Amino acid sequence: MRIAAGLSLVVLGSGAVGHAVMTGLDTGIDRVDPFKDMKNRPQAGHGVNFLLVGTDGRDKITPEEKREYRLGGEPCHCTDTIMLVHLSADQQRASVVSLPRDSYAELPAHQDPVTGKPHRPHPVKLNAAYAEGGPNLTVRTVEAMTRVKIDHYLEVDFTSFMRTVDAMGGVEICTARALDDQNTGLHLLPGAHRLTGGQALQYVRSRHVDGASDLGRMQRQQRFVAALIKQATGGGVLLNPVKFKEVSSTLLGSVRADKDFGSEQMLALGQAMRAFTPSSSEFASVPIGDASYPVKGIGSTVKWDEHKAAQLFESLREDRPLAPPRPGRPAGPAAGRPAAAATPTAVPVDVPPQQVRVQVENGTRIDGLGGRVDSALRATGFDTTGTPAGGAGRDVRRTVISYDPRWDRSARTVAAALPGSELRAVPGQGRTVLVIAGSDYAKVVPVRAEDPYQGEAGVVTGDQVVCGR
Repeated sequence: MRIAAGLSLVVLGSGAVGHAVMTGLDTGIDRVDPFKDMKNRPQAGHGVNFLLVGTDGRDKITPEEKREYRLGGEPCHCTDTIMLVHLSADQQRASVVSLPRDSYAELPAHQDPVTGKPHRPHPVKLNAAYAEGGPNLTVRTVEAMTRVKIDHYLEVDFTSFMRTVDAMGGVEICTARALDDQNTGLHLLPGAHRLTGGQALQYVRSRHVDGASDLGRMQRQQRFVAALIKQATGGGVLLNPVKFKEVSSTLLGSVRADKDFGSEQMLALGQAMRAFTPSSSEFASVPIGDASYPVKGIGSTVKWDEHKAAQLFESLREDRPLAPPRPGRPAGPAAGRPAAAATPTAVPVDVPPQQVRVQVENGTRIDGLGGRVDSALRATGFDTTGTPAGGAGRDVRRTVISYDPRWDRSARTVAAALPGSELRAVPGQGRTVLVIAGSDYAKVVPVRAEDPYQGEAGVVTGDQVVCGR
């Protein structure tokens, strides 16, 4: 086994032989020019930045797969997933930042790629950039929002995603709780599961597992990418030239990419990842200022926290790790930064409070109680409306948490912050959890996400979210 592994490493590591193994793969790539006529771009930093875009294309999926994995309906021709991936200059770290598809964005002035009609700058949800102007407008918009220069563009649709996962032999993911989504057909019991391509697509697409919606889905997508890296680095894919070519040809044969990304870049990426471990990858989501920011004509959008988001993208530009050092781990380049550990007394919960929308009502005759509860919940991290109202009744003794059963995990997060409160299921209430403050209210107890460690922007490393951690 050692001899075979050594020979594989030599073959893949040899420039001439490795190039021969990968020869011919470029011919199957569907090329796009996302950087055409772009001006005033951000200054290049250290390392390499990829914009990874997942679309809802399903043209090549069989009727049987559409039925089994609930892929019916018409595609919106927009981006379902947007990730900014940074490979460090020393090739020792991959940083993945998820950009919510419903992020509030300002499209720059552009021309319609089909009609040539000019469009003035205007606000949209981020995923609409692709629908209005394809890859070029998507890259322009992301660069304008992040000030991070994109080096390569990769676009994956449903088909290429499924085929690539299958070529890798499936990917193992773990879940602490049962996951059920009637929309995608996802049904997973607690424990470890090796997902096929179709099952993996259900896993990363599910939005109705709990009240976290798209934000919760981004976390599952990050966990899946971490598991994918673990599978590639620990499952022999990168050390086996034949397997590596099979996976690469499957991926490159069904993606859209810029003209400068091909088999040579794929080989270089594989060589860079040979020494990767799950802890070599880190994952973050853009810090959110308002998860339900209303925009006339568009609806509810996700507004970034401008200051925290700027700090996050500055770290990418300067090639710094996103995650602060954990206790017991060498500080490395991030030495001197605060540990940012969660409050020791905080109660662990499944759904982070930032992902739970809360409306507070005062159910008593105590003046200002609703405002105090709203402020305390917001200070703990909950996404409160900020406009507490008077309840229908004025003699509520025990605080009530009213919730839609579809968002029961979000309701339990609120209940953890308000111990002793009564949970009351109200079918059809919707995503927002209603808190009716009673005269028994004393205080809000701090809560934190169940992840054992999160730095700024909820950063986690791959070894924290893969199976067997």
